[in-house]
Amino acid sequence: MIMQAEKRKAGRPNVELNAREKLVQSSRDLFTVLSYSKVSTRLIAKKAGVNSSMIRYYFGNKEGLFETMVRETLEPLRVKMYGLVEQSSHSSLVEVIRTYYKEMIKVPLFPRLMVQTMLLPPSDIQYQIMRSVFNEFSEPMRDVVFDKLIDSGVIKEGLNPVLCRLSYMSLMVFPFITPPSIYALNNMELTEEFLMELFEHNIEIMKNGFLVVEEA
Repeated sequence: MIMQAEKRKAGRPNVELNAREKLVQSSRDLFTVLSYSKVSTRLIAKKAGVNSSMIRYYFGNKEGLFETMVRETLEPLRVKMYGLVEQSSHSSLVEVIRTYYKEMIKVPLFPRLMVQTMLLPPSDIQYQIMRSVFNEFSEPMRDVVFDKLIDSGVIKEGLNPVLCRLSYMSLMVFPFITPPSIYALNNMELTEEFLMELFEHNIEIMKNGFLVVEEA
C-alpha cells in the first residue's frame, strides 16, 4: 500500500510547526527539476533547513513525502473536480480550468513532472504513486462528468463525451508542457497574466466547439 502522509502528533515543539510545510515545498522544488533517484531525503531536508528525521516523522520515507507533495499540489483542483461532479454546470466546468491555471502557475514545472512520471515503466515506484493519486483525482472526469454535462445541456448533443473530455484536458495541460523555446519563438512567456488571457481565449474556443453557450 502506498504510504500516506502521517498526521502530526500532538506535543511536538512549536519550532517544528513549519517543518512539514518546508519539506513539502522543498521536495516539490527538487522533484520538478531532478530525477526521482537523485533526490535524497538528506537533500530535501538540507534544502528545507530541517533535520532529515522530520521526513520519517511526518511522511515515513521519500515515497510518502513524494505522494504527499503530489496530493497537496493537486488538492485545490480535486475540490473543484468534485464540485463539478455535484453541480455538472457550465460555471463549474469553467472553474476547474481556472483553478488549474491559477494553481499551476505557482509551480509551472509540476505538470511536466506529472507527464514525465506517467511515461515511466509501470514497475517504477514514482509511476505507481503518481498513477494512484492521479486516478483518484481524475476519476470524476472519467465515465461520469461529461455524460452528465451532456444530459444537463452544458455539452452539445451529438458529441462524443470521451473526446470532449480529451479536448478539455488538452486545453488545461498543454500550456504547461509546451517547451519554453516554443514560447520564445512566438514572443510569449508563461506568466499569470498570459494564462488568464489564454483562459478567456480557451473558454471562447470551447463555446464555439463543445460547450452550449449560456443565455444572458
